[in-house]
Formats: sequence, structure tokens, C-alpha cells
Amino acid sequence: MIQTTIAGSLPKPSWLAEPEKLWAGWRLEGDQLIEGQQDAALCWLKIQDEAGIDIQSDGEQFRKHFVHGFLEEVEGIDWNLMTTMGIRDNRYDASVPTVTSEVRRKKSVHGESVKFLRRHSTKQLKFTLPGPMTICDTIADKHYGERSKMAMAFAALLNEEALELEALGVDVIQFDEPAFNAFMHLVPEWGVDCLHRAIQGLKCKTAVHICYGYGIKQNIDWKETLGDEWRQYEEFFPALNASRIDQVSLECADSHVPLSVMSKLKDKEVLVGAINVATNEIETPEKVANTLRAAMEFVDPERLIACTNCGMAPLPRSVAEGKLHALGRGAEIIRRELAAR
Repeated sequence: MIQTTIAGSLPKPSWLAEPEKLWAGWRLEGDQLIEGQQDAALCWLKIQDEAGIDIQSDGEQFRKHFVHGFLEEVEGIDWNLMTTMGIRDNRYDASVPTVTSEVRRKKSVHGESVKFLRRHSTKQLKFTLPGPMTICDTIADKHYGERSKMAMAFAALLNEEALELEALGVDVIQFDEPAFNAFMHLVPEWGVDCLHRAIQGLKCKTAVHICYGYGIKQNIDWKETLGDEWRQYEEFFPALNASRIDQVSLECADSHVPLSVMSKLKDKEVLVGAINVATNEIETPEKVANTLRAAMEFVDPERLIACTNCGMAPLPRSVAEGKLHALGRGAEIIRRELAAR
């Protein structure tokens, strides 16, 4: 009980990309870039081993960004036609590429990366993909006309990719859907249907990650507008609980999320975010354990997985490493307590 995992990204080493920056450009090219990405992934696999992380990932060392890392290998997108649009219900503006025709994968996007990871990891392996709704909130549309229609088209591509990754040995495939927190009413309308299309035919564990975003200024400022209780999850957790997704990941550490909302996920495994990614302060194992204990009021320990709130790409590498160790040690405290009962 109380396995550990991470939500998504980890910092890239300074020799691979500019540190503490989202969307940082690569500092290597060609074969040297591939070797550099592999070296970075090996580094983080080793650190996760040392920290006691049970379900491991590459921390997105093979891609610049969790969404565009997938879109770069999709036809039907014009990267020269950049459009400025509001992201996450106009929380901030971004210049994004534009869909101009039917989308299709050029080739397997992450297959070679997963082959490498599977050869070198002895633990369970998780790989994250962008969710269909979040893709559509991070790209402009001049072809499909309806966001739900475009999302379903991307869901089909994600499903092709996910089936290949499962065949290569991935144990958990997670879809990152921060857009669910911006468009709560659309989750039951078509967000869950798109997730079902993305997981069609999969036999491995499937997860959806929802949170309040990276610890960047735009997200921190937005959180100040949410009030004393962040109850957005309540609106769509019933739809997720009724879905065919196995796991739901959410932000709990140092947030204003009432932990009682997890009672609406009674049929799911819950990835409890016990690491705050919006601060450089490294949690103590005891603080992590306290978050997990509080969560166990609403989630059976058999269904609880200790996790980070979100990705840690913008953090200093030493901070992220310290937080991983705190997560592993905090979960171990709870395991010992459960064993002693």
C-alpha cells in the first residue's frame, strides 16, 4: 500500500536545456540531443530509485513541453501560422500553432523513448500524454470548427500512441488534463468521452491528472482569486468516478482543496499530491505523511498513491531531488504505521 509516483515533469539538467524554465530550448542537436535526453532520463531514474519512487517516469526529459512534445509529430498543424489565444479560460495568453487540416500522427511519437526507459527501469513505468481537452486549449483551430470535435480527433491519435506504448511495456498511461479545472462543465459533456476514446482497448492502468498548474507566476496569481476553498473538483468528480479511468491525480499539498472532495472518487485509485511544486521549500517527510494521513480520512489506503501536486520542471534540480526524497520517506512513514496496526 501507499506506492509513490510523480505527476509529470522533472527539471532538465543544465547541459540539456536552460534550467528553471518552461519550454526551454535544447542545448544539443542531432544524435547528441538524443544521447543527452537519454543521459538525463537515466539520471532521474537513478534518483527516483534512491528516493523510493515506485512508479517511475522520465520526467519529460525527451520533450520540451507536455503538450507540444506530442504535437510536434502530428500532421495537420501549421507551426508557421501562430495564433495568440487565451489559455485555461483566458488565464494567460500564448502564441500557439494552428490546426489547418485533419490531424494524424507522422509516426510513433514516444516509442523510442519508452523502449529506452523500459530497458533501464526495473520498476513500474508510467508515461504521460496530454489529454484531448488540454490539447485543444493549447492549440488554435481553423479546421474542425468545434472544440469537442477536434478533441475527439486528437483522442484517436492519443489512443494509437497509448496502445503502442502499452505494448512496449508501459504499466501506467496518464493523460494530463489541467483544462478540466478551467472548463468544469465540459468534463461531463464531452471531456470524459474523449478520455474514453483515448484509452480504448488499453489493458494497463490509466490515469488522469488534474491540478491547478505549474508553480509559475500566472498560476500562483490565479490561485489568489479562488478564495478560501478550491471546490472546482466537486463539479466533475462524479463524472470521473463513473468513468473507465482507473486513477485520478489531484493537488492536495498546501492547497485549499477540501480533502472531502476525494470521497466522490470512491471507485478510483487516488494520486494524492503531497508535494507543493509552487515553492522551493523542501517538505519534511513528516509533512508529507501528514498530508497522506489527512487524505486517508476519505481514501482507503489500498487506493491511495502518494504523488506530487504537478510537474516540477520549473524548480531547481536540487529542490526537485529533495522533494522526491521527502515523498518517498513520507510514504514509508505511513506504510510503517499501517503495518503496525
